[in-house]
Amino acid sequence: MISPSNLRGVIRGKTIELTNDPGLKEGQEVEITLRPMTKAGSWGTGLQRCAGALADSWQPEDDSILEQIQDSRKRSTGRDLPS
Repeated sequence: MISPSNLRGVIRGKTIELTNDPGLKEGQEVEITLRPMTKAGSWGTGLQRCAGALADSWQPEDDSILEQIQDSRKRSTGRDLPS
């Protein structure tokens, strides 16, 4: 038996066009689980799952709060030392 693998593809109607060869013979029956892909180059899978826990409760104000935090981190908090 072949172990399960994660493959990527594109939905075209009722057909899934795989980006890689699955390594199975033509006509082989398979069981699949579909999960939409997120943007390429974004967070890793583990972080996506963690951040996804807040997806249903996230509000536009939350983005504003995070922007304020980021802006405050950019500001200099150092002191001038006497010469």
